[in-house]
Amino acid sequence: MLWCPDWPVTAARQAAGVGSGAPVAVVEAGRLLAVSAAARSTGLRRGLRIREAQSRCPELVVLPHDPRLEARAFEPVLGAVEAIAPGVQVVRPGTCAVRAGGLSRYLGGEEHAAAAVLVGVGDAGVHGARAGVADGPFVAEQAARAADPAAARTRVVGTGGSAAFLAGLPVDVLGPLLGDPAAVDLLRRLGLRTVGAFAELEVAVVSARFGADGVRAHRLARGVDEQRHQRREAPPELTRVVEFDPPLDRVDQVAFTLRATADAFVAALADQVLVCTGLRVETRDDRGGLVTRTWLHPRFFTAADVVDRVRWQLGGGGLVGPVARVDLVPEDVVPHGEQADGLWGGAPDEQLHRALTRMQGRLGHHAVGTAVVGGGRGPADRLTFVPWGDRPLPRRPGDRPWPGQLPPPLPATVLPRPEGAVVVGPDDAPVAVDERGVLSAAPCRLRIAAAGRPREGWPTGWQPIQAWAGPWAVDERWWEDDAAGRLARFQVVAVDGSAWLLLVDADARWWVEARYD
Repeated sequence: MLWCPDWPVTAARQAAGVGSGAPVAVVEAGRLLAVSAAARSTGLRRGLRIREAQSRCPELVVLPHDPRLEARAFEPVLGAVEAIAPGVQVVRPGTCAVRAGGLSRYLGGEEHAAAAVLVGVGDAGVHGARAGVADGPFVAEQAARAADPAAARTRVVGTGGSAAFLAGLPVDVLGPLLGDPAAVDLLRRLGLRTVGAFAELEVAVVSARFGADGVRAHRLARGVDEQRHQRREAPPELTRVVEFDPPLDRVDQVAFTLRATADAFVAALADQVLVCTGLRVETRDDRGGLVTRTWLHPRFFTAADVVDRVRWQLGGGGLVGPVARVDLVPEDVVPHGEQADGLWGGAPDEQLHRALTRMQGRLGHHAVGTAVVGGGRGPADRLTFVPWGDRPLPRRPGDRPWPGQLPPPLPATVLPRPEGAVVVGPDDAPVAVDERGVLSAAPCRLRIAAAGRPREGWPTGWQPIQAWAGPWAVDERWWEDDAAGRLARFQVVAVDGSAWLLLVDADARWWVEARYD
């Protein structure tokens, strides 16, 4: 995280032509919003009224707060940072985030990477900036604020050291997170003067008093920062537009004409040491029709990949007339170093990608893909089919709690549709499970009632049950008419050694959902 102290003062002073040694304050709504170092030396602080501040420092220069001016003044700083580390997230004017991974590997460490960024910012005319490196943006910003301005101006918090670093900071740093100006004063009156003391509170107590903002502040105070770095949008000049006059009605003609533009598109990214991993293609016909699709790539787009995506999009339909225009918009760009091959190359992976891409080009976009494991309660719910080339994101996030989730080990064979089964107790009556998860009887025998021809290797008659575990009750999507509603899962082992994952509903109907091989 790069932090330029007193940026509102710096931007306003540069616009007004005020010298760096004069005491300056930026005001908003009659109070001081930011003050310069010279003004702080006279006892001025944020929040003071203008009249009181001028009585303490008669020579104080008062300038109005202008967010647009601050943003415009910060653009040269962002340009200097992007010249060193492409992909910058602007947190606010005066503060920006940079992904440290690729840059630190290139420059020999995080401290060297931060020093290079600070030198570039100094060459842009902004002096006194500080840098912080940590696991998350919040901790990195606090590290930048805690950096020694007289030494390296960089503070590095090691991996896993966020909680220990935050523990000694004053609780004031949580003020912007709590959303209530009086919250920090309340914490002080309760004797909680450090972030570490706040982190020791029970999350239920924090939620009851401060709500969702307090819970988020509590997680950050414990060093759990789930926010991820979001790259700055690619410069608009990287967008490429092709207009066809006259419009073309054949896909191969569009692909052939687009080849040179695709080469120029990739070359323009390469000139800025960037590669595109997310591409938005907009196709328009001569009747006003528009089809937009965002394509993702597991590595990065080449010119041939760009042409293939346009061909696939046109082949999918949606336009009613000849193609009149194609827009290529890079939505997600990353530094080329993050996608470069390792020291020993990446030939096997590259050959695999090319082979699957050629197969996908012949069979269709959704014909070739991979399975991604995510969150869910059952094994089928956790799998997401992702077409090859798209980002491997699961349909349901796996880092959230899933009450009733099936514990490991997971079954190896998951049926596309559950097949019928019968489970009975000692009295040969079907075993039922009530809403409290209580069984009507212990499962004793199992029969797979497969419809039609039974699967190869599956038992066809009754099998005594050797062992069972469960139930894992699930009550989901109760608001949908066609949903299963209340279910329970069982792990069952028959005497022949076969192991099954079974489902039972509220009406004592059983199904086979998967088999353990």
